[in-house]
Amino acid sequence: MKHMNNPFSFSLFVKHWKDLSASELGAFVKGVGFDGIELPIRTGFQVEPDNAARTLPALASELAGQGLRIFSVAASTEESVFAACAEAGVPLIRVMIGIDPDGYKATEERAKRMLEQLVPLCEKYRVKVGVQQHYGKYIIDSNGIMRLMEDISPDHVGVVWDAAHDAFAGQQPEYGLDIVWSHLAMVNLKNGFFVRSNGPEAATAEWKRHFTTGRHGMAHWPRIAGYVKERQYGGVICLTAEYTDLDNKDRYIAEDLAYAKSLFNEQPFPSIEQI
Repeated sequence: MKHMNNPFSFSLFVKHWKDLSASELGAFVKGVGFDGIELPIRTGFQVEPDNAARTLPALASELAGQGLRIFSVAASTEESVFAACAEAGVPLIRVMIGIDPDGYKATEERAKRMLEQLVPLCEKYRVKVGVQQHYGKYIIDSNGIMRLMEDISPDHVGVVWDAAHDAFAGQQPEYGLDIVWSHLAMVNLKNGFFVRSNGPEAATAEWKRHFTTGRHGMAHWPRIAGYVKERQYGGVICLTAEYTDLDNKDRYIAEDLAYAKSLFNEQPFPSIEQI
């Protein structure tokens, strides 16, 4: 965690800009005002799993020439990914824990063992694994993620706390952040709300999630900013650009970054009691 006059770095998860070349991607990210990116290492993206050893350091170098960093990758946890991240100077691999067919508890125990087995790779390459909560068939909230962190050092494995997914789970942001604080590795900002997906004449109501801009969802960005500043967090704030209306993503992300910067960079820090 950084503790400087400007402690926050703003990152963009670039999943929705996979068709841009490296130079185009850098120009867009820099033009909007981000400090760097989170990069998916997936088939069809700028860096693919099979060629990450070569292309991830090359992309990191090209972005560095534009004053940008790769703060994290969304990727699997094979040793080759750790090695590529170490070579490229990427400090964090973000993962999520999907619930397997044999149930939640079995998945939880298996995931905990998996994370423990990754510790030697984290030590060897000096790359951290960050586990994020996610709605649906995943570990969905702060309490669930922290059960995986028991007896694991935050130097090796941490939590990528996601504002929208904790809100969908019904958690207050101050409580969710407090729960994961010892292992907080990165803050994800997105927002959304529930929309009924069938009519009032239906026998049983059904609901879906609508992802929206930072000002308009269930996750209260001003409270989040106030809390992390009060506790003097310094580090990466990643805007994930999750929008149901993706046609206007370029405009939305520019608006959301300006909003986030106004909240996280304003002075003085508000006290928790004033939130």
